[in-house]
Amino acid sequence: MQTERPAPVATAPRGLKVAGIVAGVAALTIVVAGLAVRSSETVHAGEWTQARAIPTVHLVSVQSAQHSDQLTLPGTMTAWNAARLFARVNGYVHSWSQDIGATVSTGTPLGLVDTPELDQQIVEARATLARARASAGLAASTARRWNDLLTDHSVSQQEADEKNGDLAVKRTAIQGAEAELNRLLATKSYATIRAPFAGVVTARNADIGDLVGPGAGNQQPMFTIADVSRIRLYVSVPQSYSAAMKPGLEATLTVPDYPGRTFAARVVGTSNAINPQTGTLQVQLIADNVGEALKPGGYGQVIFAMPGQRGAVTVPSSALVFRAAGMQVATVGSDSRIRLHPVTIGRDQGGTVEIISGLSPDARIVDNPPDSIAPGEQVHVDAQSHG
Repeated sequence: MQTERPAPVATAPRGLKVAGIVAGVAALTIVVAGLAVRSSETVHAGEWTQARAIPTVHLVSVQSAQHSDQLTLPGTMTAWNAARLFARVNGYVHSWSQDIGATVSTGTPLGLVDTPELDQQIVEARATLARARASAGLAASTARRWNDLLTDHSVSQQEADEKNGDLAVKRTAIQGAEAELNRLLATKSYATIRAPFAGVVTARNADIGDLVGPGAGNQQPMFTIADVSRIRLYVSVPQSYSAAMKPGLEATLTVPDYPGRTFAARVVGTSNAINPQTGTLQVQLIADNVGEALKPGGYGQVIFAMPGQRGAVTVPSSALVFRAAGMQVATVGSDSRIRLHPVTIGRDQGGTVEIISGLSPDARIVDNPPDSIAPGEQVHVDAQSHG
């Protein structure tokens, strides 16, 4: 009986083992390298995100306003005197004699109103007055006779007193009738519309046949007249300049109608009160209107000669920050961090504003600051900034 030999154990070739070890090392190297790259990318992504979280701001330069010795503000022009003439009596327009642009003197007739109802009332008042006079005449003769009879005691004192009292009543009735007639005649005088002062007719709203007077619906002035020999100017001056607005202060007026031409004006008074809604003082000026070049109702630029504000600077209006604490301006310090400065505004010139306190001429102003900007916030400065 033969003894069975154990089967030989298969062994891997030596080259295959080496290849497996190399493959394992390569895989491990790839995994380690991938982890290193992934970690580096994560670090770079964090740095990029952190850099993006810091806002970039644009700076603008601050200009000194000390050299500016002129205050230029818009003003509204009105006539020296102006009147809207309404019909005082009810009636129909009979005619008009002056049209817009006509120069008239005081008392010049402008239009005539037919007043048929008023004319009848005058006729009635005349008749009432005549009746009162007739009654008073009869009462006077009766009283004289009774007074004569009283001398020989033909009548009693009581009867004579009654006749004299009746005469007094009739005379009083005459006075009442005369007053009523005079009232109607005075009202009738308003049927002729006259200029209350010398000036220019600036509007005519009446045509022949129009119903005018208090009884007319939607009543409007028949004529408007203005005295344009001088012009009143009304200017709203910021409170910071109100102390300089004294009567006699000289100013220069320019209007768009006459480019390059100037008109002399002077301050004659102020409202002596600051408007709480606008923070301004209303100032009235007078300008002579030679040749009637200035038109009531128009506007112009009024230039005051003002001393410059010491320490004032000019910044763009877009640099202002509106907060509950008041008007502020954001600046960037040497540490690239934001600082907010409360400021006091002088003149508002539209695109720029004058800051009379709160800023220094060397301040680095942030233009168009975001609403979320906060003190101490770190920022990047735009390379194209002018600050």
